[in-house]
Amino acid sequence: MSTAGLKNPGGAVRGVGAATLVVEGLVLLLALLPLAKLGQSTAAIWLCAGLAVLSFALCGLLRYDWAWPAALVVPVALLAGGVLHWSLVVLGIVFGLSWGYVLYVRRAVYANKP
Repeated sequence: MSTAGLKNPGGAVRGVGAATLVVEGLVLLLALLPLAKLGQSTAAIWLCAGLAVLSFALCGLLRYDWAWPAALVVPVALLAGGVLHWSLVVLGIVFGLSWGYVLYVRRAVYANKP
């Protein structure tokens, strides 16, 4: 992957990561109402709410190297939360794949830095 044309490749990668985390947070907030209407345990609802807050908080922390692998907590926690409802496993898989792609893009951009 070439960084040709990017004036600030690091900023571009942080933007992609932040956008992914915002989408994850919004999806988790949107999942609260169906979980409540289905009569799921409050633990599933609190898990989604807490992970949404974590996703939004990590958006501003992506300038630090530790925040990138820390964002993997969201899909891993959703996979573990699958014992509460099967839809959390689906979200964990989708979020894990999307974050894996973001990490791939980050590695490719930083590998081609001049």
